Amino acid sequence: MKMLFKQRLFSWFDSYDIYDEKGNVIYIVEGKISWGHKLHILDKNGIHIATVKQAAFTFLPRFELYVRGNCIGVIQKQFKLFKPSFHINYNGWEISGNVMGWDYKIIDLSQKVVATISKDLWNFTDTYVIDVGDEKNGLYALMATLAIDAEKCSRN
Repeated sequence: MKMLFKQRLFSWFDSYDIYDEKGNVIYIVEGKISWGHKLHILDKNGIHIATVKQAAFTFLPRFELYVRGNCIGVIQKQFKLFKPSFHINYNGWEISGNVMGWDYKIIDLSQKVVATISKDLWNFTDTYVIDVGDEKNGLYALMATLAIDAEKCSRN
């Protein structure tokens, strides 16, 4: 399953539409004013299903993940010099990227690739392609992508 993650042009806060391969909206992401980034994920009908919330006042970026109001885990950036890396305490997933920080892989405990995340550099807005092996991991791969994108924005 592939998802296209595209920031809305001229959006005041972080607002994104998430499309499937056929161009259908499957998720809507709305940024909210908060200490750090706080992104609400809505299903295609506008019903709130998840939140990615940046923890304030941490040395390395950290994002709390909520699904239907319950905290399911935390994404924490790891300190590495040349290769961006994140740890997710949800299912023991690890995220690693390349030196330029445009492409990422989510790996599970058995070293199987759960998803790949690629940034499309030829757009005016932030655009990612998320390729998920198992559709049930789509929401969690989206949440990881939002945390990576928010972490990059907080560095600028």
